Amino acid sequence: MTLLSAPPRTGRTSAGPAPLAPAARLLPALAAVYRAQLARARVARIPLLFVATFQSVGILVMMRGVVDAGQSSAARSVVAGSSVLVVAFVALNLLAQYFGKLRATGGLDHYATLPVPPASVVLGAAAAYASFTLPGTVLTAAVGAVMFGLPLGQLWVLLAVVPLAGAALSGLGAACGLLAPRQEIATMLGQLGMSAALLLGVLPVDHLPQPVLWLRDALPSTYGVEAFARTFTPEPDWAMVLADLGVCAGVGVVSLTVATWAYRRAVSR
Repeated sequence: MTLLSAPPRTGRTSAGPAPLAPAARLLPALAAVYRAQLARARVARIPLLFVATFQSVGILVMMRGVVDAGQSSAARSVVAGSSVLVVAFVALNLLAQYFGKLRATGGLDHYATLPVPPASVVLGAAAAYASFTLPGTVLTAAVGAVMFGLPLGQLWVLLAVVPLAGAALSGLGAACGLLAPRQEIATMLGQLGMSAALLLGVLPVDHLPQPVLWLRDALPSTYGVEAFARTFTPEPDWAMVLADLGVCAGVGVVSLTVATWAYRRAVSR
């Protein structure tokens, strides 16, 4: 019986598994995810803009029957709330449904295999969905200002209101979709969130009971509504406008951080 001899040594040790490529940095990964999500959502861009804008303009028409035109707090609330509702429809409602569907169908596994930071996935999807809201928001604000006799000179404030309120609502919508145990619950949470933005953002606050006002203060979109509504006054209080936008920014950071944690939790299961 002969023994098998060991292979001759070549001076090299056996190599282990090949190292993985380094993970992409946050900003390049965010840009790549954003472009991919934007191309995917572009197919539904026109129906998305139409539905979100038509809904908000319809609310303006309905509220015009019960709220007089002119420089009143009720008119300012209706126009500002209807404008920000376009952001809530997309950033909160549709994003909750999108991430709920990804989790239910295993779509998150695709992103989990990519060497990109989790934050880039959440931020990229949120930014892509929020990008479609600016035209509808500006159109709704312009129609509402004409309908209620409010000045049009401060519509440029929407360039700050839309991204900051969108960030806060996008993080909340993504977290709802990622944390919901079933896709149907994610859809329900998105619908409830949008309904809250509608009722608490559009209705004038003068006659609302105190418990409802507390709920209104807890809703991130409220501060975007308040910031925009303040600009319709003859002499806007810009310090308060900046304070409201600062609250939106702070809530956006917190909600997107929670959404990133929810994404890590979902892909690790």
